[in-house]
Amino acid sequence: MNAKVILITVILMVVTCGTLAADWPQYLGPDRNSTSSETGILRSWPEGGPEVLWTVSVGKGFGGPVIKDGKVYLLDRDDEVGDTMRCFNLSDGEEIWKFGYEAKGSVMFPGSRSVPIVEGNFVYSCGHNGNLYCIDINTHKPLWNKNVWKDFGGGSLPTWAITQCPVIYGDLLIVGSQAPQAGVVAYDKLTGEVKWKSPSLGPVGYVSPEIVKIGENDQVVMITASEDRGGGSQGVFGLNPKNGEVLWNYPDFKCIIPVSSAFYVGEDRILIIGGYNAGAVMLKIEPQEDGSYKVNVLRLMNN
Repeated sequence: MNAKVILITVILMVVTCGTLAADWPQYLGPDRNSTSSETGILRSWPEGGPEVLWTVSVGKGFGGPVIKDGKVYLLDRDDEVGDTMRCFNLSDGEEIWKFGYEAKGSVMFPGSRSVPIVEGNFVYSCGHNGNLYCIDINTHKPLWNKNVWKDFGGGSLPTWAITQCPVIYGDLLIVGSQAPQAGVVAYDKLTGEVKWKSPSLGPVGYVSPEIVKIGENDQVVMITASEDRGGGSQGVFGLNPKNGEVLWNYPDFKCIIPVSSAFYVGEDRILIIGGYNAGAVMLKIEPQEDGSYKVNVLRLMNN
């Protein structure tokens, strides 16, 4: 899919009603749950489709834009050069600024891979080669940068490179590095200092970590790949967001190429969906008196 098409579609959706809608500053929306609080959204398109207000040309890819305070941010990519963070005016598509860095390389289905996140004065993104950047939206320069793959023992890039949409939790920026020496990593969002890292959680997938509430406590949920459809999977993990401690594991979810993040349904329930005939499973995570967690399978849907 071409990133140009993704960008146009989002812009049309947020201005259909004639006024600027609420911000959409991260992957899956304001609350990272694929839900919009907007009202009056069109249930059907007018004949001939919605009016195209503006277009811009960007590179091919599988990422997407975010919107904050009337500005659109998109991580663009040229495999022969590297990644570029672009900032556009939401009202007319004018490019306000851009910042690029060298990150050459190509894999099957080339192009951008992730969705940035904007908080305060900074936009954060993780590129194709694992380059994690915090960029000041006022100076348009990086505050810090790391590499989530190479910094933790990663060698050759995974089959489809690094596909991560960072999540912010308090003072932390959390990313699924999925490298040999770290499954999930939490950085200080203002300095880039590694605050904690989990052990390796299993083979590389293309899933971003999510924050859910289990009982009275928040948890990071991460899904890893299986070696094959029949076994070897490390499955689904619940981590303590304060220190990366593994709190529970459901090893029976076997997906060779997991892409969809865990979806929090409420009431301690988590929906896990896999492609390639992996099916889906609804888990209920129950806190125990001794501080441990029990994983209950409420429903298993096999393909």
